[in-house]
Amino acid sequence: MSVKLGVPSKGRLMEKTFDWFGQRGVTLGRTGSEREYAGRVEGIEGVELVLLSAGEIPRELAAGRIHLGVTGTDLVREKLAQWDMQVEELAELGFGQADLIIAVPDFWVDVETLDDLDAAAAAFRRAHGFRMRIATKYHRLVRDALRDFGVADYQLVDSQGATEGTVKNETAEAVADITSTGETLRANHLRPLADGPLLKSQATLFRARNAPLEDADRAALTALIDRLDLG
Repeated sequence: MSVKLGVPSKGRLMEKTFDWFGQRGVTLGRTGSEREYAGRVEGIEGVELVLLSAGEIPRELAAGRIHLGVTGTDLVREKLAQWDMQVEELAELGFGQADLIIAVPDFWVDVETLDDLDAAAAAFRRAHGFRMRIATKYHRLVRDALRDFGVADYQLVDSQGATEGTVKNETAEAVADITSTGETLRANHLRPLADGPLLKSQATLFRARNAPLEDADRAALTALIDRLDLG
């Protein structure tokens, strides 16, 4: 066996992850063509690189099929119930920052905070006979956050793409989505609530709590954590 390290398979997340490890003396790279999901690790023995989509990495960590994985905080907390029982945060990597926010139409001048949203949701239901719709792909995170803030009389509608356009298309009244600059929100005449983000996310190195390890793997994992100065 070997210690399996899962990293994003393409794009800036992959490049930034390779850079982060490289700065610490561990070289990660692709082998073969850009379409091949095969990788290499140099500078440490007993570690295998596994290239996956960022969205797959939480599931693979929880299943114990990889020992370490780099993915967004938002993805781990959305996809894994009781996430901290399944994975451990080893290091925030300082890139891939994004905030999970709730945004409402600009013309909702009286809705500035989550308390305002709660009042608006109650009024909306009285006026229309159904609950206010919030479009999102982060159902667990949004539901838990709104419960903590006491917001009721809403329903989540699934949106796996172009979430900001759902209000204009009249399939939702508000949105909950990840944003880094806010430009797409502004282009669609939406603004975040003033309370701040529901979650601040970034690329993070996680360790699986339940992945099987033989003695040699345990030694390799310890050596890698020492090399990365995470001990």
